[in-house]
Amino acid sequence: GLRFNQPAGHLEEGESLVQATIRETLEETAHRFVPEYLVGVYQWPRPQGDITYLRFAFGGRVGEEVPGFELDDGIVRAVWMSPEEIRATADRHRSPLIVQCVDDWLAGRRYDLDLLRHYD
Repeated sequence: GLRFNQPAGHLEEGESLVQATIRETLEETAHRFVPEYLVGVYQWPRPQGDITYLRFAFGGRVGEEVPGFELDDGIVRAVWMSPEEIRATADRHRSPLIVQCVDDWLAGRRYDLDLLRHYD
């Protein structure tokens, strides 16, 4: 069935983490995003043991929806949820990182984007 996740993806060649989060958020929500800080870095090995994910969670400002923007394949629609709604749907999350990222954001975890270095 359908699963919930925050916007996520992979780096494209030559792309910084900040550039990737802007692009992935647009592609998966049709909203522009301005990252202002890093919430945390999370490592999670899938229970199947074949993949380990490394997630960088960002916080910032979400802009208006881009009219007519087509979401990535496999994305049905963007859903904006409260922390309570997120916790209530935990059985449909793609990973436990979803709740952990939200909890860290609610706890006020904020790290300067200068922490991230990108070299061309």
